[in-house]
Amino acid sequence: MSDNLLMFLIKAKLPEGGLVMEESKQLSLFSACPLTDAAVEVIRKMLRRPAQPSAWELLRELERLVEPRVRWVAIDAIRRLVGDHSLTDMQRSFLLDLLGSEDLAEAIRGKVRPGREVESTIDALVRESAAYRTSAAFQETVSFMANFRNYSPFNNMLVRIQNPSCDFYATQSDWERRFNRRLKEDAHPMLILAPMRPVMLVYDLDQTDGPPLPEEIRQFGKYAGEWDPQRLALTIENAWERDHIRVAFKTLSSTTAGFVALERGHGDAKMRIVIHEEHDPPSRYGVLCHELAHVYLGHLGGDPDGWWPSRGNLNRNTLEIEAEAVAYITTRRAGMAGASARYISRYLDNDGLLASVSLDQIAKVAGRLEEMANRQLPKRRVREGGQKRS
Repeated sequence: MSDNLLMFLIKAKLPEGGLVMEESKQLSLFSACPLTDAAVEVIRKMLRRPAQPSAWELLRELERLVEPRVRWVAIDAIRRLVGDHSLTDMQRSFLLDLLGSEDLAEAIRGKVRPGREVESTIDALVRESAAYRTSAAFQETVSFMANFRNYSPFNNMLVRIQNPSCDFYATQSDWERRFNRRLKEDAHPMLILAPMRPVMLVYDLDQTDGPPLPEEIRQFGKYAGEWDPQRLALTIENAWERDHIRVAFKTLSSTTAGFVALERGHGDAKMRIVIHEEHDPPSRYGVLCHELAHVYLGHLGGDPDGWWPSRGNLNRNTLEIEAEAVAYITTRRAGMAGASARYISRYLDNDGLLASVSLDQIAKVAGRLEEMANRQLPKRRVREGGQKRS
């Protein structure tokens, strides 16, 4: 043993024969070792992809690309990357959340990853969605959506300011020419900017009458089957009392079942979910599961108190597949059926399930929602240092 290594072990206050420490502690003492260097590079490459894996998925990739012992230096590698200012704030936030969660420690210790049994359920959803993509109904929906004029991002923003739940809008002439639909007698226009003139009037789908819409548009966000009213009441209560997520019911566009947004200026509220009030209770519950999934999957960013992860570096396809997969699992286990396969079909790539989707996160959040629907959960515990965790 070299003099330098001996002095290091003495300063670390290791017992005589300190090399008998368990392997994880031995490796973690040498954060600059080649194994750590290799782990840093693998994680850095993973961060460049639009994916936010679970602790189990991250370790599995590290072991596949480096070697099994790499799990013992994973924490050191992540700590080093957290201090790397070449990473984006979003990437560093994701890594900080991993370090602060219990998942990473459990994954390193070899605890079984969450909800492995739900993978067959997700596979079934993907098969149903892939089959729907070949149907005439899917082609009808695609044609309907493709007929909408591509307005500028700025005009889309102007419409959302005037009508936050508007998904489909067009001018009067476009509604008549492209969709054979006529404006209602008291139709309310919205203003957007127009080329060569100051403004243009556009109208929401709900301001028109005409031929029947594609089934997917008509049945958007609808659920049916076995129903226990307590599921909705308990989930709303737990969302507020435990997680400070406010749930409200309002009239929205017929093509908008609900939405979630950051909440500001309402006391302790962290998030706000709005659900179409004209939906029946089973459909309200299904939509609530989808919107809560966005929160608990970290799609809107991490919670300052650590109540849900930071997973913002995802594309829209991944966001919607993950959230709807959670809603599908939760409602199916409750004996309900919805339009998940039709909804997800729009977001599948050629390989079916996107590589950036986290099955572990989907399983974990589905389990959380199931708990929220079945019993009143205790309030969050406060950890040392003020970090609150479940």
